[in-house]
Amino acid sequence: MSQRRLFVTTALPYANGNFHIGHIMEYIQADIWVRFQRMQGHAVNFVGADDAHGAPIMIAAEKAGKTPQQFVADIAAGRKPYLDGFHISFDNWHSTDAPENHELARQIYRDLKMAGLISTRTIEQFFDAAKNMFLPDRYIKGTCPKCGTKDQYGDNCENCGAVYAPTDLINPYSALSGATPVLKNSEHFFFQLSDQRCVDFLENWTQDGKLQPEVANKVKEWFSVRTNPDGSQSEGLGDWDISRDAPYFGIEIPDAPGKYFYVWLDAPVGYLASLKNLLEKRGEDYDAYMASPGLEQYHFIGKDIVTFHTLFWPAMLHFSGRKTPDNVFVHGFLTVNNGEKMSKSRGTGLDPLKYLSLGMNPEWLRYYLAAKLNARNEDIDFNADDFMARVNSDLVGKYINIASRAAGFIAKRFAGKLGEVSADGDALLSVLADQKDNVTSLYEFREFAKASREVMLLADRVNAYVDQNKPWELAKKEGMDARLQDVCTVCIEAFRLLTIYLKPVLPGLAAQVEGFLKIAPLGFADAGARLGGGHLIGDYQHLMQRVDIKQLDALFEPPAQAEQAQTAIESIAPGGEKKSTPTVGAHASSLPPGGAGLALGRPGGEEMAPTISIDDFSKIDLRIALIVNCEAVEGSTKLLRLTLDVGEGTNRNVFSGIASSYKPADLIGKHTVMVANLAPRKMKFGISEGMVLAASHADDKAQPGIYVLEPVAGALPGMRVR
Repeated sequence: MSQRRLFVTTALPYANGNFHIGHIMEYIQADIWVRFQRMQGHAVNFVGADDAHGAPIMIAAEKAGKTPQQFVADIAAGRKPYLDGFHISFDNWHSTDAPENHELARQIYRDLKMAGLISTRTIEQFFDAAKNMFLPDRYIKGTCPKCGTKDQYGDNCENCGAVYAPTDLINPYSALSGATPVLKNSEHFFFQLSDQRCVDFLENWTQDGKLQPEVANKVKEWFSVRTNPDGSQSEGLGDWDISRDAPYFGIEIPDAPGKYFYVWLDAPVGYLASLKNLLEKRGEDYDAYMASPGLEQYHFIGKDIVTFHTLFWPAMLHFSGRKTPDNVFVHGFLTVNNGEKMSKSRGTGLDPLKYLSLGMNPEWLRYYLAAKLNARNEDIDFNADDFMARVNSDLVGKYINIASRAAGFIAKRFAGKLGEVSADGDALLSVLADQKDNVTSLYEFREFAKASREVMLLADRVNAYVDQNKPWELAKKEGMDARLQDVCTVCIEAFRLLTIYLKPVLPGLAAQVEGFLKIAPLGFADAGARLGGGHLIGDYQHLMQRVDIKQLDALFEPPAQAEQAQTAIESIAPGGEKKSTPTVGAHASSLPPGGAGLALGRPGGEEMAPTISIDDFSKIDLRIALIVNCEAVEGSTKLLRLTLDVGEGTNRNVFSGIASSYKPADLIGKHTVMVANLAPRKMKFGISEGMVLAASHADDKAQPGIYVLEPVAGALPGMRVR
């Protein structure tokens, strides 16, 4: 196989905050692919950078009392623990505010201008009089003109993917001050994406098999009728506004004082700038590298930034005379525990550094994500129970177990030396080695979930071989030493083969295995070889611990503010003593048992709760909620799972112990009242994000029945109950 030359990037994170788990998922996906290519003997340059420009950085820096440059540098200083912690192998990490990016962005602009694709026009732009500045697109919010989703940004809709001008938004408002912006005239620079040359190129480039089919189909929709920034209708693509007015932190446009490149123009140029910085540090020629025949260029991105990477970016490169990407690999979002979006405030976030600080093995996460990722841009879900089961069963129970069952016998009975392999063991090892082409093909096409399944099926065959031959019994029988050494040797040889197949996913563990087996770093070419009789292995040390449920519980503990919300809901007795909450609701498990020790004849069968102040009550946020869906919970006779619309734009998941009184169909479409600021609670069945209110008698045997509260007609989701 001839050596390939690959230039690989991930999307540049915006330099206004730490990495979140979505970043880490993308980096792990790209890193697995890069490590696979390197194990094939290919030459890969894998680079990243901070996206450092734009008004949000400028505004955040001002609030922090720093210059934008210092603000960005402080963010960049915190990147290493994440990247090293999860074994992500970037060759270089740079910044879009670096000299290389200033130079390249300006030169690409000049080349596009020479090609006749840059124009200027006076436009009406939103201006925030309260802040005395023109508003960047991301600081204008309103209702999407295409799909009607509220609180969308001024350049594109995160719900439907539509691209539009800020002036197309319905009911726009300033995200900085909340004021309704006014329109003012300003001269802007445009990349003429509507030029027929661009349209023809992009229609071909996006539909020639480079992109995933579902991505190509989505992009194809953007070539249809659209609204231009001036309000007119046109066929095809609209021109792209690439300039912003001072004050702005970015790259000043050549020969245009006070005008800066829109951050999305120079951000992808940062891929090239990071590569240029890397090559120059090595003493290599950047221009010669980019012009080298056969160079392949790949970008891993999330589905929310497809527009910029499949329209603007390839057009910028092509018409400035540069190489265009060979492919843009698009992935979906990462949700948590049955499809909920990550939310720190609801206790459903997965903080990467917290994960590491709890002593959780980074390769647990690498394997779990690999076992979910495929070549399509589908969302994947992090489910805590599934995570623990996959890691403990697959990695420890199937894979690691092979070495642990054999290494001790090799060390104690045979001085650490492997023996010769007999016919049945040779047949098994041949089956494993013959799967190399299948496994490498799956890695090449980013079908990591299928690759993981194939490797675990091979591990099952090895464990079946162990169970058939029972080395622990052979060790007790006289005259069976040769067979014992044979069986254990087969296990060690098989373990080496499985390690080759898992190494792109588990690089740290693979390095430990290489040390244990006393071998050079493994590549896929080694799948056809054997360690051989007489090979000396090292002392076996346990390679991986099982996931502890306590670690997962700690990982998803709600933040302090959510805990405070939980406290606020408890009744406070005079003197500060906490009392039990009255039986009026059903949070995440079931209704509190009533009747025991309570005197009947009192209202509802129990005494009134201690008096509270209006301030205590005001801490409880009661909201009208629409029951969008309701379903039984498998494994529980008490719980129903409610999907609630509380007017937030996304739905909440709430478990309620009302199954004894309601069938799911009875509740769908009804309105109810819920406690909206109750701390999320992690349950066996998922995360519960609030509590619906229901009434019941304290003695449920004497007076059975639970009654979910329903507001009168006219109450709408999100309205507060006061």
